[in-house]
Amino acid sequence: MSETGASFGGKKTFEGPGGTSGGAGEFVIGLAMMGVGIYMVFDHVTVTTSFWRFAGSASSSFGITLLPLLIGIGVLFWNGKSIAGWGLTGAGVLLILVGVLMNLDVYFRPTTLWATIFMFGLIAGGLGVLAKSLRPHRQKTL
Repeated sequence: MSETGASFGGKKTFEGPGGTSGGAGEFVIGLAMMGVGIYMVFDHVTVTTSFWRFAGSASSSFGITLLPLLIGIGVLFWNGKSIAGWGLTGAGVLLILVGVLMNLDVYFRPTTLWATIFMFGLIAGGLGVLAKSLRPHRQKTL
């Protein structure tokens, strides 16, 4: 063991993002820019639901997705240790969750072009600054 308590010895120093020198401030600024841009985009998105549609049919297939769940529950009441019953119950729950997700409609609310450019510009600029922070920086000489 060395003086630092590390098992491999030597001193551990913080080199910066990506194992390079410098760039910690750029990393934080880029991450903040991306966070604000993503927040603004998500704030302008509206999520609604529509008629139940699963496997291409419109509003008539919910009963089909419910069948595995109901059969699985019936099998579990008959034999609580049945692997097939647990499988059918799990598959039924999964089908219903997938069906709910498939019925979500996502819309980008109307906004000005300037606001849209600003939102996506923050994300792109933040990605650029964050990527720049991972590159090696020159050491400042005094």
